[in-house]
Amino acid sequence: MATVPKPRSLWRSSLQAREVRLAWFLLLPTALIVLGLVLFPAIFSIWISFHKVGLDNLGSVFTAPFVGLDNFKAVFNDFAFKFQNIRQVGAAVTTIIYALVATVLTLVLGLIAALLLNRPFTGRGIIRGIFLFPYVAPVVSVAFVWKWLLDPRPSGVLNNVLMTLGLIDIPKAYLATRGLALPLVILFQGWRYFPFAMLMILARLQAIDSTLYEAADVDGASVWQKFLYVTLPELRYVLGAIFLLRLMWTFNKFDDIWLLTGGGFGTSVLPVLTYQFSFQTRDFGKGAATAMIQLAILVVFLVIYVGIVMRNVDEE
Repeated sequence: MATVPKPRSLWRSSLQAREVRLAWFLLLPTALIVLGLVLFPAIFSIWISFHKVGLDNLGSVFTAPFVGLDNFKAVFNDFAFKFQNIRQVGAAVTTIIYALVATVLTLVLGLIAALLLNRPFTGRGIIRGIFLFPYVAPVVSVAFVWKWLLDPRPSGVLNNVLMTLGLIDIPKAYLATRGLALPLVILFQGWRYFPFAMLMILARLQAIDSTLYEAADVDGASVWQKFLYVTLPELRYVLGAIFLLRLMWTFNKFDDIWLLTGGGFGTSVLPVLTYQFSFQTRDFGKGAATAMIQLAILVVFLVIYVGIVMRNVDEE
């Protein structure tokens, strides 16, 4: 008996259903990774921030007592978090200063480096490779090189040079001096991450239409005027994207400060405070609350920034 052929529409729907199932099957590993490594830890951190979790009940964390906003109140009242005076501004203010200044410094250094490397000269490829070293080198190695350079002993590189030149009489502990440690950490951030900004800016510089500069030359524009009225307008979107990315990453940075100063001497930021509350005082609820406060501050900055950027785009 001859088989009745399936309608072409049924065959297509069957093929489409198989393709949909295949798509979900291929996405499943990535979805599980995102769920296990991103979504679940984030939701679990929010849950912990409202409960009392310590070493005594770490084995039964899901039955930890609910304490409401007590963890948040404890963080806000902690001397390490809140503003005390001009010399002890607290981790919240320190984090904002550190993130903003380090991000701007990274942008400025990256822009200068990109402008220099955008011009043809002998050995440009080698210089590009050298400029990339701070970004690609392991953070542990470059942090310990900086600690060696700023070693408080007379044998420290900077101390040895300054004492040899007669600029100082006794060695100084640069990374252990309040008021000096934070600027040095910010300088380290700018030096370490400017290659990221440099690469993105350089790619955009090389895509700028050369006829814009030729028209500016015809109009008699100076180098500075061409930079202000041609280069910067063409770079505004990439500069905005770099600022947004670097602000988020710097705001959440832990390893750089911890390796250089351990969070002491005026360099205690919210990621360091989260670690100290969680793994030094063993108060995981308080540590999670600190992380949530850090997230809230960052979200406020991002909403303000994105609102300004989108408003400028609409006006154009």
